[in-house]
Parts: sequence; C-alpha cells; structure tokens
Amino acid sequence: MKRLPRILLRYLAALLLWSTLLGPVPAIAETIAVQRVSLESDGSAGWNLDAQFDFSLSPGLAEALHKGISLYFTTDFTLTRPRWYWFNQEASSASRTFRLSYEPLTRQYSIGVGGLRLPCATLAEALGVIRHVTAWHVIDRDMVKPGESYTAAVRMRLDTALMPKPFQIDAVNNRDWSLASDWLQFNFTPPEHAK
Repeated sequence: MKRLPRILLRYLAALLLWSTLLGPVPAIAETIAVQRVSLESDGSAGWNLDAQFDFSLSPGLAEALHKGISLYFTTDFTLTRPRWYWFNQEASSASRTFRLSYEPLTRQYSIGVGGLRLPCATLAEALGVIRHVTAWHVIDRDMVKPGESYTAAVRMRLDTALMPKPFQIDAVNNRDWSLASDWLQFNFTPPEHAK
C-alpha cells in the first residue's frame, strides 16, 4: 500500500516536469478565407478584381493595433498563361496594400491605400473595408488574347515586411502575426467579342 502513493507521486512529478518543458500549447494560427472572387470587365480598359475575404484579428494583433502599431494587409493577384512546353507565362501581376491604423487620442481607425486615407468609426467598419476588394484594375485589355484560357490566382496576407523591424523579428516566432490565405486559383477566358 505504501508503494502506490510513491509511484503516483513520481508519475505526477514526471507529468509536471514534462508540461514545464513543453510550455504552453501554441494557439492555432488564424487564416484568411477567400469567400468569393471574380473578374469583371471595366469597358475598354480591361478587367477589375472583385473579391471578398473573411478574417478576424487575434487578440495579439488587436492589442498591437490599439497600442499604435499599424497593420498592413496585402492582396496579391497573378494571371498566367499555361504552356505545355515550358513553365507558365505570367501575363499580369498586381499587389495592393491596405494600412490599418488606430489613433488612441481620437479613438478613430483609418485605412490607407496609396495616398488615400479613409477614417472609420469602428474596427468592424475598418475590417469590412479591407475584407472587400472591389473595382481593382488588375488586367489591361492588351495583356490577354480573347478566347485564350488563363489561370488567375488571388490571396491576402498580413504583410509583416512593412512593419517596424522589431515586429518583423517577432513575427517569425509568433503565430499571431501569421495571418494569410492560401492562393485561390480560378480560370479566366476573355470573351471573343472583347477587342
């Protein structure tokens, strides 16, 4: 009877040591889901991308944002022409970055794209703007041939390369900073009547 508690104590001590060495179990990395994507003709100039993404900020990202660290979300687009005899040929590629920032004094969020800045009252409103990419010109009409088949691909990611250097280093080891979607590929064939 005296050996049972000693074995149980050894087992509990080994379990405690094992859990101390392993540390906390890392959280599953957040992902960005591509809900829908399409290419719409914009008349004689070419085609615009319309895409809807779904994601939320982890508590770590929200905390960094509220401490004044801007977050950068980059949407990437590529259009390739498949070739049976060699690698696929890139017909078009584009990237657009949204800068999400928070001003603690005014308690206002803002979205920056290029030189434009859009103020937003709430985080939900700001994320809604980032999640919906609309009327983004990605293909010039002279880049594609009518009736030919192409493969288009789109993704969105938290672009840590645009953040201050200390956060770039932290992003390598912190799953909070690895927010991205997979590439979503879809077929695109310009209509024959498009000139």
